[in-house]
Amino acid sequence: MSATSPSTRASAPIKAGEPLSPALERPGNGASVAGLVWTLVRTDFKARYHGTLSGFVWALLKPLSMFVVLTSVFSLVFVTDANYRLDLILGLFLWEFFAEGTKIGLTSLHAKGFLLTKARFPSWILVVTSLSNPLITVAVFATVLTVFLSASGRTPSAIHLALFGSYLLAMGIIVIGISLAGSVLFLRYRDLNQVWDVVTQAGFFFAPIIYPLGVIPEQYHFYLYAWPPTAIIEFSRAVLIEERTPSAIGHLDMALVTFGALLIGVLVYRRYAPRVAEYV
Repeated sequence: MSATSPSTRASAPIKAGEPLSPALERPGNGASVAGLVWTLVRTDFKARYHGTLSGFVWALLKPLSMFVVLTSVFSLVFVTDANYRLDLILGLFLWEFFAEGTKIGLTSLHAKGFLLTKARFPSWILVVTSLSNPLITVAVFATVLTVFLSASGRTPSAIHLALFGSYLLAMGIIVIGISLAGSVLFLRYRDLNQVWDVVTQAGFFFAPIIYPLGVIPEQYHFYLYAWPPTAIIEFSRAVLIEERTPSAIGHLDMALVTFGALLIGVLVYRRYAPRVAEYV
């Protein structure tokens, strides 16, 4: 019987009852933790597209095809507002990253909790690495959108691109914070995923995705910005499509909301994480 190399074993999907790769067995130092993260990210990516005809190519085709379809449709429907279709597409993709990321993060410990009984490593690694697929999708979309804007003569400046990158980072931090809290709470309260589905469905209409923020009276804008995705969607539109830099106060408010979400997530996680093994 031929021996299986560690690298081959690491690239295969991990299933309950199977032996773990060395990266999962000994995550005691920095190199082993990095190997663990890489193994989990690669496994999630391969498992998502396992058995499909084009495999990982779908990770590139999905955002590209959605971009082409949405651009074509809304260029015919909203001919009087040149920016509306781009505003809508950008808002939809950022919202998809938020909604899909938090949904996956919510069930991450429940889906992969069996790994915690096989090896000793921080459970938060399972939560964070579960977000790799939504992150890859939004990164591909951001690249496609930037190329499209450049080809249409609206190349964003280096500063605006850097700001957009910081907004994506902020969205990722928010998703991590919500996922950390949700993942440990879901192990105890299994109805939480249904509750979160309702929250995200309502949140889609609460955030200015399909309508301009200007149609809402200004006195209510504070409440809309309290919903974390709102500021990121609006600021991303400002720097990429309107070529306008949001105010310093706006950035400060976004930073407070972002790190507030992370702080709450970390505190809830630390409160319930020690008893994770009892519920998986």
